Amino acid sequence: MNLRNVEQARFNMIEQQIRPWDVADDSVLLLLSVVKREDFVPLALKAMAFADMSIPLPGQQVMLPPRIQARLLQDAAVQPTDKVLEIGTGSGFMTALLANQAQRVISLEINPELADMARANLQQANIHNAEVRLADGAQGAAANAPFDVIVLGGSVAEVPQALLNQLKVGGRLIGIVGVEPIMHAVVITRTSETNFKTDEKWDDNAPRLLNFPQPSAFKF
Repeated sequence: MNLRNVEQARFNMIEQQIRPWDVADDSVLLLLSVVKREDFVPLALKAMAFADMSIPLPGQQVMLPPRIQARLLQDAAVQPTDKVLEIGTGSGFMTALLANQAQRVISLEINPELADMARANLQQANIHNAEVRLADGAQGAAANAPFDVIVLGGSVAEVPQALLNQLKVGGRLIGIVGVEPIMHAVVITRTSETNFKTDEKWDDNAPRLLNFPQPSAFKF
């Protein structure tokens, strides 16, 4: 793809996939036009960078479709003073988007190959306020808590309380929660030391994050 085709494909992605999916936040749309998604896609799959689909990554992981990443970013409503925890770095694209909005991003990736790939991608994109750690994201990063925002880079059956406890009061966790066929994107806000409020935003599925608890099969 030559440069003009790349920019046209990026424009089409925003106008045909992202805007129609209720992403109207100008700051999010601007970020998606300037942060180069194609630089975070494995070399062999660059032609798919702007397609409305998940892109395979090493370790059976995927890069979520652009519209889902855009919607999560809009729901996260990250502020310039925010400290963000991302769970599941993948190739680093969402990390880059968050880093452009936040003061600091700590991103946890359980797969060593992906952690290395994301670090290299972020360095190439000239992003210096995001740190990728090789770690089990299901545990969060208690030593660095509390966080203003926690973003899940994949789905979970339920959000562990230990992770919610790493939010500041007023902080929020954004992720896709539930069991197929129906999963919901939720924003869980910590309203006090002991209370949390959950808002369901929209429905979509995403691959599982590793090592998060599975709910029991039977609920009465």
